[in-house]
Amino acid sequence: MSDEPHTLTTPAAAPTRTSAGPTRTSSPATGTDSSVPDRPALWITRLVLVGLVLAALNLRPAITSLGALLEEVRDGLHMSGSVAGVLTSVPPLCFAIFGITAPRLARRFGPAAVVCAGMAAILAGLAVRPFATGTVGFLAASALALMGIAVSNVLMPVIVKRYFPGRTGTMTGLYSMALAMGTSLAAAATVPMTQAMGGDWRTGLGVWAGLAALAVLPWIPLLRDRGAGGPAPHLPAQSGPAAQAAPLRITRSRTAWALGVFFGLQATGAYITMGWMPQIFRDAGVPADTAGVLLAVTMVMGVPLAFVIPRLAGRLKNQGPIAVALGLCGLSGYTGLYLAPAGGAWIWAVLLGVSNCAFPLALTMIGMRARTGAGVVRLSAFAQSVGYLLSIPGPLLVGVLYQHSGGWGLPIALMAGLMLPQMVVGTLAGRDRTVEDEC
Repeated sequence: MSDEPHTLTTPAAAPTRTSAGPTRTSSPATGTDSSVPDRPALWITRLVLVGLVLAALNLRPAITSLGALLEEVRDGLHMSGSVAGVLTSVPPLCFAIFGITAPRLARRFGPAAVVCAGMAAILAGLAVRPFATGTVGFLAASALALMGIAVSNVLMPVIVKRYFPGRTGTMTGLYSMALAMGTSLAAAATVPMTQAMGGDWRTGLGVWAGLAALAVLPWIPLLRDRGAGGPAPHLPAQSGPAAQAAPLRITRSRTAWALGVFFGLQATGAYITMGWMPQIFRDAGVPADTAGVLLAVTMVMGVPLAFVIPRLAGRLKNQGPIAVALGLCGLSGYTGLYLAPAGGAWIWAVLLGVSNCAFPLALTMIGMRARTGAGVVRLSAFAQSVGYLLSIPGPLLVGVLYQHSGGWGLPIALMAGLMLPQMVVGTLAGRDRTVEDEC
C-alpha cells in the first residue's frame, strides 16, 4: 500500500494554468484535456519542501523555550502558579481560536500567503515578547506568535495534500520530524544560551526570533504561485470533485469527532509536558539545565519517530493499534514520574517522548480520513480547533492543582488518567473510513 491511499483527482474540464503554477495541456484538434493531472513546477515543489521544513522548525520554540525558563519568567513578571497555568493554556486557546479561521483565509489569500503571514507573526511575537514589562504585554506578544503557529498548523496537511498527494505519509513525517527538532532544540538550548548571554531570560527567549526570520523567506516567492494561492484542488471553491465536497458538513462525521477528541487529548498531554515537565523535575531536585535537557530528550524522541510513525500509519488500513501503543507508553511514563521522578528521570522522559508522537499520528490520520483536498482542509481545521479547545483546561488545571495541593501527585495522576480515553478515541479515529462517506 502506498503512503497515500486517497489521492486527489482533477476535473477533466479544469482551466489551463500558466507559468509557475500547475499546468495542463489541451488537444488543439479536439479542445479536450489530454494531459496528466496538474503538477506544480519543480522549483515550486522544492521551495515548498524547504518552506515546510523551516516552518515546522518554528512551530514550537515559542512554547518550549518558555517552558525551560518558566520559573525565571514567573519571578521576573511576578506570576502566581495559577497565572502561570493560564500562560501554559494560551497556546491551545490561540490554536483553537485562530486555527478555525485558516480555511477561510486560505480560500481568500491562498495557503502560501497565509503561512508566510503566519511565519511573520511568529517573528514579530518572539521579537516583541522579551520587551514586555508585565504579564498582559507578555501574553499579548505570545498570542501574536501563537496566532501565526495556529494557522500554519492547520495548513501544513493542506499544503502536503496539494503538492505531494501521493506521499502524504512521507511528507507528514518529514515536517513532523522538523517540528520535533525545533521543539527539542529550543528545550535543550534555551537555558545554556541564556546563561552564556548573561543570564537574562529575556535574551534567552528573544534569540528564537532569528530562526523565525529564516522561515519567512521561502514563502515569499510562493506568494505568486496561484496554484498554491488561488483556486486549486485543495480549496472548496472549485468545480469538479472539490466543488462536490464544498457542502460537506463535517460535524455529522463520527470519525471527525473522534479525531478531534484524540487531537485534543494528545495536545493536552503535549502542552502539559512542554509547560510543566521541567518544573516537575526541578522540584524533584534535578538542576535547571538538566531539567531542560530532559525536556529536550522527550521532544527529540519525536525526531526519528515522527518520520517513522506517519510512514507506518500510511501503510496500515487501521491506525488504532498505533494509538494504543503510544498511549501505553504515556501511561508508563506518568506512572514512573509519580513514583520516582528523579530516580528514573531519563526513562520517563523517553517514554513520554514516545507518547507525544500521537501528534504526527493525528496529522497523518487527518490526511487519510478525507478523500479530497477540500475534505482535508475542513477536517484539519475542525479536528485541530476542536482538539485545541478541549486541551485548554489541562495546563491550567495542572497549575491550580499544583498550587493548592503543594505537590505533583494529583497533577500527574490527572495526566495518566487522560491516556485511557485517548487510546479509546484513537482507536475510533483510526478506522478505515472517510468523512466524505460518513457525511
